[in-house]
Amino acid sequence: MSRWRLIQPSTRAFIREARQTPDFTLLDLLHGYVYARWTYLYIAMGSGRHRWAKRLAPLLGWIGSRLTAGAAPDGKPPVSFADTYHGKVVPLNTAVELVSIHQEIPLRDLEQVIPYTLARDIVLKNPEAIVALDCPCRMAVEHPCLPMDVCLIVGEPFAGLVIEHHPRHARRITPFEAQTILEEEDARGHVHHAFFKDAMLGRFYAICNCCSCCCAAMASFRAGTPMLASSGYTARVDAALCKGCRRCEQICPFDAVIVTGGAAAVDASRCMGCGICVGTCKFDALELACNESRGVPLDVQALLME
Repeated sequence: MSRWRLIQPSTRAFIREARQTPDFTLLDLLHGYVYARWTYLYIAMGSGRHRWAKRLAPLLGWIGSRLTAGAAPDGKPPVSFADTYHGKVVPLNTAVELVSIHQEIPLRDLEQVIPYTLARDIVLKNPEAIVALDCPCRMAVEHPCLPMDVCLIVGEPFAGLVIEHHPRHARRITPFEAQTILEEEDARGHVHHAFFKDAMLGRFYAICNCCSCCCAAMASFRAGTPMLASSGYTARVDAALCKGCRRCEQICPFDAVIVTGGAAAVDASRCMGCGICVGTCKFDALELACNESRGVPLDVQALLME
């Protein structure tokens, strides 16, 4: 039996796809395999939640600097961690759209929509292949939010790679089941992020449903690492309809809504346009409005039309 046959089918598919990806190096391939194969250790170490995190932090930093060295195009700022691994906040309807697509999509170099130096392609192959994975961030904390299986891996070769290497923590689901997970997480006040990673072929590979207490990306964002991009929307209040009930203030994961004088007000500088407050308002006093200063919304259908 050849050595090639000893490798799992999903890994072979990932290698084949990597070979077809421009500028994807052997180091990138190894990085992507390590990330997919040991996801839970990778996330726990990166977030500082693993018992060895402090001891290995210098080594991880050195490896990270080697992975990103020279990756920035000429004339552009040096590549940062946020450029290699980041999320785009998306409202519920966009998240549902991403798990309901019935055609392959080749959208590359979306600089306006995904404002990072690397990892800004949406290349969906076999988009109906979706896997629900136990959230690595929630798995890394002592008392996590539930349920656990809320990370949605979308398309191939990623879905196959995850299901083969994490059979105890992953399951294949239908687009309808994925939509149900999204709607239930939205009702819990959890934010939908379309995640991109350079080592995952430089493109979109997952929708994470993130709570502010467990999510390592949101914690890094609050600490000043710009790894989350705004949806391109900002919540807007209709003062005539607002009853000052404070539900929006309590549920906002970015602390962008404040109720004073009996009415809600939105701090546009903090609002990431997730739409959680809009969905929770019983009086229809909130809506999402496009805000060009906060970026361009991820509208897959519009991008395809272009």
